[in-house]
Amino acid sequence: MRTSILFSVILGLFFSVAVFAENGGKKKKVETLEFEVSGVCGACEKRIEKVALIKGVKMAEWDKQAQKIKVIYSTKKTDEKAIHQAIAKAGHDTKKVKATDEAYAQLNDCCKYRDGVEIH
Repeated sequence: MRTSILFSVILGLFFSVAVFAENGGKKKKVETLEFEVSGVCGACEKRIEKVALIKGVKMAEWDKQAQKIKVIYSTKKTDEKAIHQAIAKAGHDTKKVKATDEAYAQLNDCCKYRDGVEIH
């Protein structure tokens, strides 16, 4: 009888440790990232922030004067490269991914930032 109680306690502890270890590996890791994104106006700001909000991105805030975006995202759901690609796909260059000429051409005239256009 004593042996079976001791065995049950040890078995219970074993499963508790196994469950604890498994849940510990599933922690959501959140990162904050800041990088340059080209744009010139309020329309750019709205577009950049909107397209940066891909799955896993919790917050995206673009600073027109600094030409930088701050992003908070879950590393379990997305990565830095995917965020850069989403922004470039909308026509805005980042330090890591340049927008295609076709994507850039789709921007409104007020949003054209290449060729030395001044920030509004």
